[in-house]
Amino acid sequence: MLAAAGVDAALAFIEIGALALGLSVLARLADRVDLPAVPLYLLAGLVVGEGGLVPLNVSADFISLTAEIGVLLLLLTLGLEYTGDELRQGMRAGTGPGLFDAAVNFAPGFGLAVLLGWDVTTAVLLGGACWVSSSGVVARILTDLNRLGNRETPAVLNLLVFEDLAMAAYLPVVGALVAGRDASATVVTVSVALVVVAMILTIAIRWGERVSALVAAESDEALLLAVFGLTLLVGGLAQRVQVSAAIGAFLVGLALSGPVQERAGALVEPLRHLFAASFFVFFSFQVRPAVLLDVLVPAAALTVVGAGTKFASAWVAARRLGVASSGRLRAGAALVARGEFSVVIASLAAGTAHAEDLSAVTAGFVLLSALAAPLLAKYVDRLPLGASPLVEGSGHG
Repeated sequence: MLAAAGVDAALAFIEIGALALGLSVLARLADRVDLPAVPLYLLAGLVVGEGGLVPLNVSADFISLTAEIGVLLLLLTLGLEYTGDELRQGMRAGTGPGLFDAAVNFAPGFGLAVLLGWDVTTAVLLGGACWVSSSGVVARILTDLNRLGNRETPAVLNLLVFEDLAMAAYLPVVGALVAGRDASATVVTVSVALVVVAMILTIAIRWGERVSALVAAESDEALLLAVFGLTLLVGGLAQRVQVSAAIGAFLVGLALSGPVQERAGALVEPLRHLFAASFFVFFSFQVRPAVLLDVLVPAAALTVVGAGTKFASAWVAARRLGVASSGRLRAGAALVARGEFSVVIASLAAGTAHAEDLSAVTAGFVLLSALAAPLLAKYVDRLPLGASPLVEGSGHG
């Protein structure tokens, strides 16, 4: 038995090492062509997953565990990006446009699921996956194209803040729906989740500095262990009370502020890159390439419609800030990509009747939208409306 275990461990090390090296090559390729790495990681998962060219068998359980940790670290670092002041400003300025964004972007995913004959719960999941933009891809687009100082950028960031905070309520609700509890149990679960979320948001906004002081440490090692341990602990406790573990991690990030927030973000980032890559790989790892091909047309249609609805959201949000037409188009192009939250939402359907189809559609949708967004953002100013001097006299409208 020990010899067999040693052989399995050796094979697992070989598989994991080869996969990590392969992901490194993909990350370098993504940097070279100025595209996000997420679509390439999803493609890698298809290659090594069930029905792929070189399926990994021995290390599948390990990849699954690291993927779960990857979700938590993704959401932790997302929460670390916001200060209490940014949360307050985002909620004040982004509520109206955020509600419009939710309505117009949820509808295509929900409607497609209904047309495909899926159940209501799966339709709600696909609606959510279609709704939320990828904060990571959006941030990279704005940085790479030097648009952080543009007049339309606050509208983009306000929408992202609203979407991220809305996920704190959305994920517990759909988690309860997926669990299939009766109406009274669902109401109790959702109520508990919303109360917990509201409490932690209040703590983050009002007493973030005090929370940060509790985990602050002079040593980077001590701080990293404290933040990592707190993330796993809160995520696990959240899962116990039927609140998404990912949302628990997101709220930990929100609760930290000041110098601790900045140091924690820098320390956690390398871990996030490692574990998050495993998460994206494992998500598509479970999708058979043949199923993805079967849903490629619906995924492509959803990408086109979803791009249009993001342009509509950005147009409304940027117009409220007095941004000219070309700036509104740039805002829309930046928001087209879906990513982290879309994959997290689809992964909640594991074990349900349409789980594989939902994962396949979402994987295709994320692949196509994440590839399209940087190209749209780069060339949107060449559109006649975006470049017209009649609608805008400055490149930073």
